[in-house]
Amino acid sequence: MNKRILLLSSFTLALAVSVLCSAQDRGYWRADSSTANSITGDITLSESKITINFLAFPISQARKLSPAEVSAAFDADVNAGYTGNLYHLTVPAAQRFLHHNTLCGTEQTEWMATYVSGRNLQIAFFSGTDAPVFTLDALAKSTDLCGTFTYGR
Repeated sequence: MNKRILLLSSFTLALAVSVLCSAQDRGYWRADSSTANSITGDITLSESKITINFLAFPISQARKLSPAEVSAAFDADVNAGYTGNLYHLTVPAAQRFLHHNTLCGTEQTEWMATYVSGRNLQIAFFSGTDAPVFTLDALAKSTDLCGTFTYGR
C-alpha cells in the first residue's frame, strides 16, 4: 500500500512540474524595460491570447525554442538549458498602444518569441510571414525583429 501511495505521489508531482514548466510564460507580467513601459505596458499571456493595454490578440504556439535559439535571441547562457516558445499572432500595423506606439512600426506583427528566467519574461516581436530564424547571424541581419521587451513578476 505504501509503495502505491509513493508511486501515485511521485506521478502527481511529476505531472504538476511538467504542467508548470510548459506554462512558464503564462499569466500577468509587469513591464520592466523602457521599451515595455513606453509601448506595451503590463501584459497578460494565456494559452490562446496575449493582452496588451487591455486589447486581446489570439496567439498559437508554433513550437518550442531550443537553448541555442534562446541564447541567440535573448543573450541567455546556452549552457543553462533554458528553452522558450515561438508563437504566431497577428497584430495590425495600425494598432496603437501606449504613447501612440506600435509594435513593429508600419509592419504587421506576426511572431512572438518568449523566454522565462526566474521571475523575468523576455519577449521578442517579429514582422514577416516566415517564422524567424534564431541564430546570431540571422538575427543580426534580420529586418523583421521589431524589438525586445522585458517583464517581471
